[in-house]
Amino acid sequence: MSRVVYIHVGAPKTGTTYLQDRILRNREELGRHGFHYPVGLGAGHFMPALDLIEMPWGGQGQHAAGQWDALAARVNRIDGTNLISHEVLAAAKPDQVKRAMDSLEADDVHIVYTARDLARQIPAEWQESVKHRRRHTYQQFLDALLETQGRPSTDQWFWRVQGIPEVLSRWGAHVPPGKVHLVMVPPPGAPRNLLWERFCQVLDIDPTWAPEESSKANQSIGGAETTLLRRLNVRLKGDLASAPYRRLIRQHLVHKTLAHREDMNRVTLPPRLEEWAANLSEEWIGWIEDSGIDVVGELDELRPAPLPEGANWLDPDNPPADEVVEAALDALVAMTMEAARRGGGTSPETFSRRMRKVVRRARMSRH
Repeated sequence: MSRVVYIHVGAPKTGTTYLQDRILRNREELGRHGFHYPVGLGAGHFMPALDLIEMPWGGQGQHAAGQWDALAARVNRIDGTNLISHEVLAAAKPDQVKRAMDSLEADDVHIVYTARDLARQIPAEWQESVKHRRRHTYQQFLDALLETQGRPSTDQWFWRVQGIPEVLSRWGAHVPPGKVHLVMVPPPGAPRNLLWERFCQVLDIDPTWAPEESSKANQSIGGAETTLLRRLNVRLKGDLASAPYRRLIRQHLVHKTLAHREDMNRVTLPPRLEEWAANLSEEWIGWIEDSGIDVVGELDELRPAPLPEGANWLDPDNPPADEVVEAALDALVAMTMEAARRGGGTSPETFSRRMRKVVRRARMSRH
């Protein structure tokens, strides 16, 4: 029996969390149809991906040694169709891509990349960087993008994982263009299941083989909430270790609390960059059309939509102070209750003191 391997290499913030979770939830049923998602001790492929791209990732990289080879060995023992999927794989350098391809004993290897327009990806990546302890403002983030865009072999994370020609040139160097698949993330308002159906089309599986839906997503937060988190990162000064930061700040504060606040003002691309984003998108579309790769969805969906006529752009670096205060109070309640629930660890009083400083400074900024 032959072995086919699909390597889903990203991009971050393109529904990858949802797709991976749905595959995982339906893993046994998919396996009965000859489609396999070979996970090891972890529930996904983050550690093997981290091992391949050789990044420390807040200290987690030290636990990833040997994980890629272990994943490749699992894949090489399973006939049929196998899926490897993690969005940080998009950052792999040419020698790391070659290592990945050489490690797989497959009759057929395909590269899959999910993509979304720049007007949604740029704000999402800034928020994601703040969730990973970064302290830069939106303006500083945008300035860095403009400064590094177009540079060959840039180490700027955004272009390494979001630059479509760059990523697909690296990962597509070892397979024919027809085996490189670009899956377009549907625009807002599209049917919820459309991304899943497009993904299944590339993998050559029936969407009904995975009947259990997933509600898991790496949700974005609003401008005031992101600024609150960025200011908290500044106040923490890196004193909180990576593991508790992930548990308390990223998971509990951001994903379980701030991401569920109502009426958040979402972060959008500044109007002054709309023409730049549109021109760059046209360059990418031209490259895609000339490359011969397989496109699932409409390339027009890669064109960023401008702000609606008459809409005011809201600067996330200077949100209304009362919005930041309200977000801080919600955060204070959530973190205090979590501290009380855990008991024996950091006291509610300690969390309260830290969060009160954020609230007090936000209130002072109004005067």
